[in-house]
Amino acid sequence: MSKLPVFTYQTRLSVTPEQASCLDAYAALHGLAQRTLFAKMRAGVPLNELKRSFLRRFGLTARQFNAIRVELEGKIASIQERRPELIEETKGRLKRAEEAIGRLEKKEPGSSLLHQKKRRLAILRTKLDALLADQESGQVRLCFGFRRLFRRQFSLEESGYVDHAAWKKDWQTERSSQFFVLGSKDETAGNQSCQAVAEPDGSLRLRLRLPDGLGGPSKHLVLEGVRFAYGQEAILQALLSASRIVTGTTKTGKLVRKREGSAVSYRFVRDRKGWRVFASVEVKPVSVVTRRLAVAVGIDINEDHLALAETDRFGNLVEIRRIGLNLYGKSEEQAKAAIGDACREIVRACTESGKPLVIQQLDLRKRRAELEAVDSVRARSLSSFSYAKAISMLKAASFRAGVEGIEVNPANTSVIGAVNHAHRHGISSHQGAAYAVARRGLGLSERPSVREAIVPTCNGRLTLTFALPARNRTKPVWSFWAGVRKRLKAAHAAHARSGGNRLSPAPLSPKARALGATRTLPAKLRHANRRQHCSAVVVDDLPWLRNG
Repeated sequence: MSKLPVFTYQTRLSVTPEQASCLDAYAALHGLAQRTLFAKMRAGVPLNELKRSFLRRFGLTARQFNAIRVELEGKIASIQERRPELIEETKGRLKRAEEAIGRLEKKEPGSSLLHQKKRRLAILRTKLDALLADQESGQVRLCFGFRRLFRRQFSLEESGYVDHAAWKKDWQTERSSQFFVLGSKDETAGNQSCQAVAEPDGSLRLRLRLPDGLGGPSKHLVLEGVRFAYGQEAILQALLSASRIVTGTTKTGKLVRKREGSAVSYRFVRDRKGWRVFASVEVKPVSVVTRRLAVAVGIDINEDHLALAETDRFGNLVEIRRIGLNLYGKSEEQAKAAIGDACREIVRACTESGKPLVIQQLDLRKRRAELEAVDSVRARSLSSFSYAKAISMLKAASFRAGVEGIEVNPANTSVIGAVNHAHRHGISSHQGAAYAVARRGLGLSERPSVREAIVPTCNGRLTLTFALPARNRTKPVWSFWAGVRKRLKAAHAAHARSGGNRLSPAPLSPKARALGATRTLPAKLRHANRRQHCSAVVVDDLPWLRNG
C-alpha cells in the first residue's frame, strides 16, 4: 500500500438538464444499492453471493459494485475506529460535568444552571451506556443521510415543513445526493468507470460509465470543459503517469505486461447550486527546502490565534509572531478559508527562512472534555475552532511547499513557556509555549532556568510569582514540570479568587504598539545574557559596551 498522501480537488460542473437528470438517477441507484448492501451485510449474507445478486438486481458492473462496497466499508471502519475515542471522550466529559455540578451545588444550589448541568450529565450517561453496549456487541449504527435532517420529522413546524410529505421529499433527496467512482492504478487513466482525457485547451473531458440498471439509450455520459481551479496540474500528472511494465512471462515465453500508474477516484456531489465533482489523487513528494541544522519554527495552536517562535542555530529566540484566528460566528467555509490563509503564511515564512516547522501532537479528546467545565463564552470559542482541521491543513501546506514537519509531544510546553521564557524574553505565555515547542523539536534542554517563577497573567496587568519545587535529578525532567504545573494551576486559581482576572487588560506601551504582531529580536552572541556574572573589569573590556 502506498504511503503517499492523497489530495482531493473539487470543481463545479456545467451540465445540461438532461445530464443533470442522468446524474440524479445514478445517485439514486447508488444510494439504494448501498443501503441494501448494508442491510444484507448485517444479516450475514456472504459478500461473494451479494456481489452476484447485486450485479443482476441493480444492473451494476463489477467495478461499480466494488465502489459501493469500498465506500460502505470505509464508513463502517471509521465508526468502529472512532467509537473507542468517543467512549474515552465521553468519560472525560462525564468527569468534568460531575466536577462542575459539585462546585455548583456548593455555590449556587437550586439554580437553573445546576439543573441544566444535571440534565447534561444524564444525557452523557445515556450516551456512554449506548456506546459501551455497541462496542460490546459490535453493532454499527449508520445513518444514510443527514442525521439532523432525520430528526426534523419530529418537529415539522419548528423546522419549517408543512407536512411529513415535504420533509420526506427533502430526506430522499439528501440520501441520493452523491455517488463514488473507485479508481485503480492498473486501469486506463487511473479509473475504469470514469476516464479523464486532457483537451487541447487544457480542460478535461470526463467519460462516465453509467449503470445498466438506469436503462438509458447510452452507456456513457460525457462531461466536457471540466477545469479544476486548484489541482489541475496534479490530476494531469496522474493521468500521464500510466505506463506498461513487464511482470513475467507465460509458458510459451510471451511477455506479461501490466499497466502501472496513479489511481484517480471521483465523487460526484449535488448541492443547492448543482453538481460538483471531487477528484482524489496521490501526490508526488516535493523536494525538501528546509534544513534541520539546530534551527526551527515552533507553533502553539490556540482557539483564537496561532503563536509562532523562530530560533537560531544555538536555540536562541530570534523572532515571534501572532496570527489572529477569531472564528466565532463564522461559517464552516469561512473558518476553513481563514485557517488556510494562516497556514500558507506560516509555511511561506518557513520556506523563506529555510527552517522546518515543529507542531504539537494534540490530544483532541482533552480539548473536547473542557467544554463541560468552562463558561458558555469560552465553550463557544473552543467549539468554533477546529484543532484537527488546523493541524491537517498545516501538514498539507508543509508537504506541498517541501517544508519538513516535526511532531513533538505537547506535554508541559505551556508551563515551560510560561516559566522559562515568557518573563525572560518579555513575550506572552503562548509565544513562550511556541518557543518551547521549537526547542523540543530540536532536542534541546528543557531544564528550569530560574528558581522562582514569574508568570504573566491573562490580562497582562499582574504577574504571578511562586517558588519552583525542588528538582530530584534521579527522576526525569517530566516529573519536575508536572509539579510545576500543579503550582502554576494553584497560583492561577488564587489569582482568580482575588478578582485580579476581572481587571481590564493593561495598555500596550508605545514600543509594543510599534512592534505590532511581529517582533524581531536583535541578534546576540552566545552567553551575552550572562553579564551579571562578569566582573566590572571584564565588562569594561567588552567592545560593544565601550561606547554605550
